[in-house]
Amino acid sequence: MRILSGIQPSGVLHLGNYFGMMRRMIEYQERGELFCFIVNLHALTSVFDAESLRRNTVDAAVDFLALGLDPDRSYFWVQSDLPEHAELSWYLSNFTPVGLLQRAHSYKDKVEKGLPANAGLFNYPVLMAADILLFRSDVVPVGRDQKQHVEMARDIAIRFNNTYGEVLKVPEVEVKEDVATVPGIDGRKMSKSYNNVIEIFGDRESLENKVMSFVTDSTPVEKPKDPDSCSLFALYRLFAEPDAVTAMAQRYRAGGLKYSDVKQELIELIWDFFTPYRQQREELASDIGRVIDILRLGAKKARRVAAETMDAVREAVGVRYSR
Repeated sequence: MRILSGIQPSGVLHLGNYFGMMRRMIEYQERGELFCFIVNLHALTSVFDAESLRRNTVDAAVDFLALGLDPDRSYFWVQSDLPEHAELSWYLSNFTPVGLLQRAHSYKDKVEKGLPANAGLFNYPVLMAADILLFRSDVVPVGRDQKQHVEMARDIAIRFNNTYGEVLKVPEVEVKEDVATVPGIDGRKMSKSYNNVIEIFGDRESLENKVMSFVTDSTPVEKPKDPDSCSLFALYRLFAEPDAVTAMAQRYRAGGLKYSDVKQELIELIWDFFTPYRQQREELASDIGRVIDILRLGAKKARRVAAETMDAVREAVGVRYSR
C-alpha cells in the first residue's frame, strides 16, 4: 500500500503538527510504502520571506528525521526538488472547473484570515492534486479540514481519465476520526495562523511560559471542574498515561484543583516526552550537510517514481510530439 502526505514549512513545527500528521506518518512506515515530503511550494501562498522559507524547510526536515522518519524505509524529499509537481499541476488545471475551486472551504477561510486572494491560493487544490496523483498513491491520510482537497483530487483525476483513459490512479481518502484536535494556548485549535502554538523542540523557558499562559476558565479552586470541557485537560491527556489521565479527571471533579498545578505537571510531561528525540535533533542540526544529502537522495528516489506517471501523462496529452 502506497501512502502519501506532506507538511508545510510555513513556520516552526508544533504539537498540533506532531499529533495531527507527523506521528501518523512515522507510524505508517510500518504499514506500507510511505511518501512523505515538505511542501514548500504550497507554503509560498503564505510565506513571503525567502530566508524564512529556506530555514523552515530545513528545520522541518530536521524535526521529522529526529522524531523517527527513516529515509531508508520511506521516500522523503522537498517538493520544489521535483519540477514534476508543478508540471503535472498545469496539465490538471485544464481539467479543473473554476466552480470546483470556488467551493474550496480552505480558500475561503484563508482569505477571511487575511491571506492575499491570489491565483496561487485559489489554485492550491490543483497543486495538491498533482502531489497526490504524481505518485499513484493508494491512500491519502488527512485531517477532516483537508478531506475536501483529496476529494477534489479524485474528481480531477476522474475527469482527466475520462478524456485520456485510465492514466491516473484515483486514490482513497483516509480521515482519521480518532485524531484529537490539539488545543492551542488560547483554547482554539493549535495553529500558526492563530499564534497559539507550543513548539515541538522549543527550549525549556519557552515551554514553561507558553503552558503557564494557557487560557482556563474562572472556576474557583474549591469548586469541581469539568475535564471534558477543558482544553488544558485535552492537551494533558495527549501526553499522560491512561491511569494518570483518569486520576487527573477525578481531581478535576473532586474540587480543590489549581489549574497552575495541572500546568506544572503538563510542562514536565511535554518536556520528558520529547527528551529522547532532542539529542538526535541536536546532532542533525549540527550537520546540516547530512540533512541536505538525505533530502537530495530522497528526491532522486521520488523522481524515479514520478517519472513513470509523467511519461504516461505526457504521452496521453500529446506534449510528447516526437517518438
